[in-house]
Amino acid sequence: MRVKILGSAAGGAFPQWNCACANCRAVRAGTFHGKPRSQTQVALSADRRSWFLLGASPDLRMQIEATPELHPRAGPRQSPIAGLVLANAELDHVVGSLLLRELQPLAVYATASVRRIVNEDNSMFRMLQRIPDQVVWKEFHCGEEFSLCNSRGENSGIKCQSRSLSTHYPAYVSAERGSQLAPDEASLGFFIQSPSHQRLAFFPAAPQLDDHLLEEFDHCRALLFDGTFWSDDELIRVQGGGRTARQMGHIPVEKTLARLAEVRRPRKIFVHINNTNPMLDGASEQYRQVRGAGWEIAEDGWQFDL
Repeated sequence: MRVKILGSAAGGAFPQWNCACANCRAVRAGTFHGKPRSQTQVALSADRRSWFLLGASPDLRMQIEATPELHPRAGPRQSPIAGLVLANAELDHVVGSLLLRELQPLAVYATASVRRIVNEDNSMFRMLQRIPDQVVWKEFHCGEEFSLCNSRGENSGIKCQSRSLSTHYPAYVSAERGSQLAPDEASLGFFIQSPSHQRLAFFPAAPQLDDHLLEEFDHCRALLFDGTFWSDDELIRVQGGGRTARQMGHIPVEKTLARLAEVRRPRKIFVHINNTNPMLDGASEQYRQVRGAGWEIAEDGWQFDL
């Protein structure tokens, strides 16, 4: 299975359009020891012909154009993108699906709660339902294993299994609707099994960890994990106020390095990195700490095989 990291930044990308933090100023000035990044997006393929996306970022169109494997190959309207897997209903995770509205048959995997938020509560997403079977919704239950198939039901050989991470739905979800939704479906991480039985863990937003999850990570070949903020008070120090990393649903990287130190088997890669995170700077002490602990910091365009 090929894994392509199309984007690696948190919401707003890097540099962020309305941010003048030290990192964003330096990258715009051309003095930064690091690279710009688009918003986190991962693509998977078992055969390098048919691809499935983990989420649909707002930067998806640009990411597709930067990735030849995702370009149309034949006919006036055709795409190798076969489907999406949705972990939550956050805008940064779903709004890119509207960029795929050009009558392309897609399979979209989501829990019942996320499907209701996206498909029933937001009229814009009717653009994905203009013709019969434009999008084939495939619901899964939290914790169950399911296979990734295209809209025609053809099995890719890739299997997914979700883990509940948070009970908090996006702020735009009304209190009335929230009371009708399953708490354990609010935000998920995924374990993905390749046809060769190698496992990938995809956890770009992790508010907490337990020992059982760490044990599961140690049975994986690769781990894409939440690298949003370096410290709990990062935004407060940069902006002079705001919420902590944990209040926003993210374990700080400096805590992750210690907590996951005994997880040794997988290749460990940080994704979903906020523009304020000092580890983006290759000349920083934080960058050296991450690399010294055996972690990598994802860049757009990376790929590897499992």
